[in-house]
Amino acid sequence: MNELKHIVLIGPVYPYKGGISHYTGLMYRALVKKFRVDMISFKMQYPKFLFKKEQKDYSNDAFKIPETDYMINTANPFNWISSARRIRKSKPDLVIFQWWHPYFVPCYWTVCKLLGKTKILFLCHNVFPHERFPLDRVLTKMVLKQGDYFITQSGTDTEDLLSIKKDAEYIRAVLPTYNAFKFQNMSKEEARKILKLNESEKILLFFGFVREYKGLKHLLNALPVLKEALTEVKLLVVGDFGGDKEEYTELIQRLGISEMLEVHDGYIPDKEVEKYFAACDLVVLPYESATQSAVVQVAYGFEKPVVVTAVGGLPDVVINGKTGYIVKPKDPEALASVITQYFTEKKEQEFKGYIQEEAYKYSWDRMTEHVGKFL
Repeated sequence: MNELKHIVLIGPVYPYKGGISHYTGLMYRALVKKFRVDMISFKMQYPKFLFKKEQKDYSNDAFKIPETDYMINTANPFNWISSARRIRKSKPDLVIFQWWHPYFVPCYWTVCKLLGKTKILFLCHNVFPHERFPLDRVLTKMVLKQGDYFITQSGTDTEDLLSIKKDAEYIRAVLPTYNAFKFQNMSKEEARKILKLNESEKILLFFGFVREYKGLKHLLNALPVLKEALTEVKLLVVGDFGGDKEEYTELIQRLGISEMLEVHDGYIPDKEVEKYFAACDLVVLPYESATQSAVVQVAYGFEKPVVVTAVGGLPDVVINGKTGYIVKPKDPEALASVITQYFTEKKEQEFKGYIQEEAYKYSWDRMTEHVGKFL
């Protein structure tokens, strides 16, 4: 019997917060079914002076990977050397790095160099960061040119990768579904009781960190139009505003839509995610720019359709008119039009069926197959 191929997977996992941490944990669970996998995470991910908010959330251990070795300190060069030596000594067939920000360049570049001839795969969440800065392209190129293989998850990221490494050997995959938030398999009715929402309301959900590029203001501007077209429309805005909440509050007051909104400001623990997605009818991502977004995949995990804008990789994961709608960015009228269409044409069951049909395309088994092609 052939020995299982050996993979070292590097990235954040529980108790680190955020979508990439969830992604890495789910990826480990998928890969370990077919390969021998060592899970290596961070002893220290970001220094506190760079990332002042709490980086960890111990409230839910559903994403915990007990076998994790919290080995890497991203700000300690001596640690990079010792970590690389330990990884190399284990003689893996493949080392997979989660890649999303140039902050990791010094650490990753050093570890890659010291791994010698070990094969390296970069799984790209963003080739370049959402919020660009001087030298980010140069820094990114320094690290990614060390890779032998790549997995990208959007057309934009594929183009960005090829712009810095023309001969990159890559597979373009789709972001797998985040179906691990269904802790109670909550019904829409149960979720709405918890959130004190009426069963007759048409509930829209905007979920995640509120940032300028995510276009929340365009969705807010669509609400007055929706108010004229539909009855009982409510938008749940669920996520951390950071320091930008005041400008949104002013816009809400100016538009006179406060009665159409519920704002849940702050980080949402993993166990609290389910009730918002279970309660809603449509998940809306009115982004101005993007590579891809895990919010779409979380929505699909709850069999909820989405409204996305035609930016980055968002259209890649939506079948327009079947699993959701794709509209022009920065266009409140377009948002209002498709949302109105969804409710007036009573599309819930039809769209749910299409999402179920597409499930394998977004499965972790499919991602495991992609990784296996590099072994």
